[in-house]
Amino acid sequence: MVDKKTRKAVALAYEINSAAPRITGQGEGFVADAILAKAKEMGIPTRSEPELVEFLMQLKLNELVPPKLYAAVAEVLAWAYELDGKVIPNPENAP
Repeated sequence: MVDKKTRKAVALAYEINSAAPRITGQGEGFVADAILAKAKEMGIPTRSEPELVEFLMQLKLNELVPPKLYAAVAEVLAWAYELDGKVIPNPENAP
């Protein structure tokens, strides 16, 4: 996620069976630029979410996203899955 005005970026990762997504990178200025360049190089979609970035910048590296941010982060992850053409697992429809 990106805040283009202030050049801040936060990278998240979600692992199956994890309690929540984890902060895997964050930074401002040139560090944010490096995060975005690496995401582009790896084909990872990025999205501008300035308010969410501000909250996530307050967390420490490797910290799990707190429950109060689950809905906002889930929306961004669902968007990224949709862009990649992946099916989002739905536990209610699982066999």
